[in-house]
Amino acid sequence: MTTVKLEAKDREQGLNPRQLRQKGLLPVTVYGKDLSLNIVLDTHAFKIAYAKDKETSFEIDYNNKTYSTVTKNVQINYATSEIMSAEFAVVK
Repeated sequence: MTTVKLEAKDREQGLNPRQLRQKGLLPVTVYGKDLSLNIVLDTHAFKIAYAKDKETSFEIDYNNKTYSTVTKNVQINYATSEIMSAEFAVVK
């Protein structure tokens, strides 16, 4: 299994998921024990890694912390093949 590093950013207030996707950002949720983050990732970087291997683990860098995660749910619009959102579970 490969591990891919991704940079996460704060989700802009007032923008809905459709507006985030238009800016090339993917709305994601990272969750674990006592943790729930609603953040955004670069859609293109995630799409490339996820297309190569669906079992890829991700190291998500956010606010000077690194979260080791696995993909739990990826929502795809099957009419357009666009990734709508993703959920990650912290494994460490």
